[in-house]
Amino acid sequence: MDQTATRPAPILQRTIPYGPRAPQRLPGIAPMAMEDWLPRDDAFAAQMALRDRLIGTRRAAVLALDDSARPAARELQDMVLALAWPGAGDAVTRPDGVRVPVDRDDPLATLGRIAQQDFCILQKPEGAEEHLLTGAVLCFPASWWLDEKFLRLLIGIHAPVAEYDADLARRVQRLFDGIQPGRPLWRFNALWYDDPALHQPRREGARRDPVDPATARYLRSEWQCLVRLPETGAVVFSIHTYVLSRETVVGMA
Repeated sequence: MDQTATRPAPILQRTIPYGPRAPQRLPGIAPMAMEDWLPRDDAFAAQMALRDRLIGTRRAAVLALDDSARPAARELQDMVLALAWPGAGDAVTRPDGVRVPVDRDDPLATLGRIAQQDFCILQKPEGAEEHLLTGAVLCFPASWWLDEKFLRLLIGIHAPVAEYDADLARRVQRLFDGIQPGRPLWRFNALWYDDPALHQPRREGARRDPVDPATARYLRSEWQCLVRLPETGAVVFSIHTYVLSRETVVGMA
């Protein structure tokens, strides 16, 4: 049987709001406006349908919340509703026509179904030197599993990224400590892929198949934002995932 016959069609964007191949120096952070934080793009309907399926059928793989982070998750839910769905009340009706109930007792699942972004909540326990991943809705992981990173400190979250050495870890932690409410920061990454699938977890010890940037068919880029929640003080790391065909990327040059 031809396996390609059952493979779902790739979910691709035709545009991206920045130059994904522009060189940048790590950590590559820049300021942004709060009103620019939660865009919806041309892949919204297809991405949201996939998010619905993942949250409905693979919840344990894409969602985790420590009890200590529940107030932050609820604050994040309120912030996203106010910014992206003002006046939504007890339900959100998305542009694709899907009605999503606003569940105050399940804030991350609600967030995962009303926003195109994934959200990670990081908190710095009293006396700790680093932030800790205490909650996340992560439908579109790129080479990591939420259950491996959950409740880890920042340096453990980034293992085994070679570039994330002690010096970069200190710089990133200073960024997290210095983020102010209402003054978010953003950066992006971009890697070539042969597989356009959005949900691509990979265990820490697993080897990633080599990809030739000269021939790979898809460019995957994450628009990553850091937002401080004013009430709980938690830091939100959001990820908006773009996957573009090589033809689209070449056409941007």
